[in-house]
Amino acid sequence: MNDHPTSAPGPTEVVSTHSVFGAPCWVSLTSRDLEATQDFYGAVLGWEWRRGRLGEHFRTALVNGVPVAGVAAVASMWQMAVAWTPYFAVPSADVAASRVRERGGTVAVGPISLPPGRAALLADREGATFGIWEGPLLGNWEAWRQASPAFIRLHTRDAFDSAIFYGEILDWASDRPGCCEVHYESGEVVLRSRGDIVARIESGALEAAPDPTIRPHWQVHFAVTDVAACARAAEQHGGSVLGKAVDEAVLRDPDGAQFTVTSHRDR
Repeated sequence: MNDHPTSAPGPTEVVSTHSVFGAPCWVSLTSRDLEATQDFYGAVLGWEWRRGRLGEHFRTALVNGVPVAGVAAVASMWQMAVAWTPYFAVPSADVAASRVRERGGTVAVGPISLPPGRAALLADREGATFGIWEGPLLGNWEAWRQASPAFIRLHTRDAFDSAIFYGEILDWASDRPGCCEVHYESGEVVLRSRGDIVARIESGALEAAPDPTIRPHWQVHFAVTDVAACARAAEQHGGSVLGKAVDEAVLRDPDGAQFTVTSHRDR
């Protein structure tokens, strides 16, 4: 997919969500200032950019020529939150959106047609935002999986309840060929696609956290070779470091979107 919830895979060889589904297939960022966003992520993560198909407010981030993320500078224009959002592959956006409604979640945008597929922006019962995509994936989807975020992590109140919610929406641990596997490892619910860890869900008393703005959310983890260098670059280019360890740092970009850099893929 090339841009944010209004983003779609480009023309490619067909790798469809009808055969590969339930796994994260894209990440997208809503921002306010496109130029500042490009400068920041170019400096911190080494991304290059190309213009999105949907207009001047959209960009696609590239790593070694592989599209890895979308940016849409529409937060102010569309009154949307500044945030990173993961998108999951589904065989039917309409069915998935209906399941979300039936289980107490929210359909914020869509499903809408974005040729060659359909997309929707949703929220789970705890308010964590995520997207779904139906249709062809990137033709070099396996390359995206390698160049993409290391994984995504849901910070929520009850990991098991959330795993059931997402499992019913996205057909995790079903008998369908190609579905994701769900495990409990090291105190977290772990989602695996083709053996790789692609998502984690952890429980926590989020409302009791020191930062009162923290609520259930999906955090995108990007794999980098030097966590300390990324943290320094973030501060030098208008961002901030919210937390730092030897192999991981939680960063905030100039617009306020949070993400994590990690020195390993944790797969």
